[in-house]
Amino acid sequence: MSANPYRQLPGLDALLSRPALRELIARFGRDSVRDEARSLLDDARAAIRSGQIPPSQDELVVRLQDRVRNAFAPSLLPVINATGVIVHTNLGRALLSDAAKRAMMEVASSYSNLEYDLAAGKRGSRYVHAEALLTRLTGAEAALVVNNNAAAVNLTLRTLAAGQEVIISRGELVEIGGGFRIPDILAQSSAVLVEVGTTNRTRLVDYENAITEHTGLLLKVHQSNYRIIGFTEEVGISALAGLARRKSPPIPVLHDLGSGTLLDTRPYGLAYEPRVQDSVAAGADVVTFSGDKLLGGPQAGVILGRKAIIDRLKRQPLTRAFRVDKTTLAALQATLMAYLRGTATEEIPAWRMISASAEALAQRARTWADALTRQGIRVTLAPGGSAVGGGSLPGQTLPTTLLLLRTEHPHRLLAALRAHTPPIIARVEEDAVAFDPRTVLPEQETILLAAIPSCLHGTVSPAK
Repeated sequence: MSANPYRQLPGLDALLSRPALRELIARFGRDSVRDEARSLLDDARAAIRSGQIPPSQDELVVRLQDRVRNAFAPSLLPVINATGVIVHTNLGRALLSDAAKRAMMEVASSYSNLEYDLAAGKRGSRYVHAEALLTRLTGAEAALVVNNNAAAVNLTLRTLAAGQEVIISRGELVEIGGGFRIPDILAQSSAVLVEVGTTNRTRLVDYENAITEHTGLLLKVHQSNYRIIGFTEEVGISALAGLARRKSPPIPVLHDLGSGTLLDTRPYGLAYEPRVQDSVAAGADVVTFSGDKLLGGPQAGVILGRKAIIDRLKRQPLTRAFRVDKTTLAALQATLMAYLRGTATEEIPAWRMISASAEALAQRARTWADALTRQGIRVTLAPGGSAVGGGSLPGQTLPTTLLLLRTEHPHRLLAALRAHTPPIIARVEEDAVAFDPRTVLPEQETILLAAIPSCLHGTVSPAK
């Protein structure tokens, strides 16, 4: 061995010529790998100066592979959702249907008529795509798709009520995920907030007494992510629309549904969630909701309503800043077609999970338990509840069967599962790590059942 420990380190080009690094260089590029290798060798020299033994060349190769992958591997990764939360905001919300994925791929890999009128042979509008399906399914006169529901609300307020008063019940001044609040959105739209009623009780007369010549809009926000119970009262859309139409000139009514659903939630043991078409039929002039929650489509904000209002929104300059791309429109159209065919509960993953029977879920959990027991893992089964999520139906759950794995350090196991490739997200229930079959796709079961023993015993799969 050389007396000079620095001479045991390879040169930069010698390190990069190692066969084990060929795939890494092909994947991330020679320049990127060279920069990380240079930094790695600098760190190794600093370690030698501090008295440490120089690493072997094989150790350097492994360290370099880890550094490059950590530095340049995509940060957005697919995960296995074993939490039981169907529309999980932190995990990407609703999964797309096979038809939606195909539609996105087709339009992304080819030129399209995004803004081209095929019949007229000239420039067209992207805003016509999905509009016919949305109006047919909801009964609205017209529709507009933007990039999310916050944008939909902001655009509507700015167009209809900038500089004017917007009347809303105090019990509907909600905060959505990420700290965004209805009063903040109102302020950004240059509208003036007018609160009426109290947190728990608001009557029609409260709105009527607040209306002035400066009133530009009546706003009703669905309490989709919380509930006020007990001594409560609120004004429905039908009554609110009736009041607005008695005024001269009539005052527009905006109903922000948040999640938005086209299907009735009650057949699945859940409380009634206002359907989009019900709000339109009740007289709302404008209805806004998300495309990627209970609708089960891509991230989008949908605005439905009277044609005169939607036409104004389409002409609003801010609409361009909120517009969606061709892949979003393609996925949304494919999603809406499932509702048109009456096959949403079979095709759309979120509704397939919502409609999954307790018996089918129990059978899947038993199959998991048998497979893990054969591998020497002690687990138990217990009744539990799955949440719909996505800021909808708060406090309500769907019956499920949980696979429970008790360990001395449950949060350590959760961390190991998150470090697995692909990451697995579970939860702690009654001091045990709980896995809910409702949100685990059938094709993910083999991966999950192989990962649990390896994570439990500390042999987590390395990141790829």
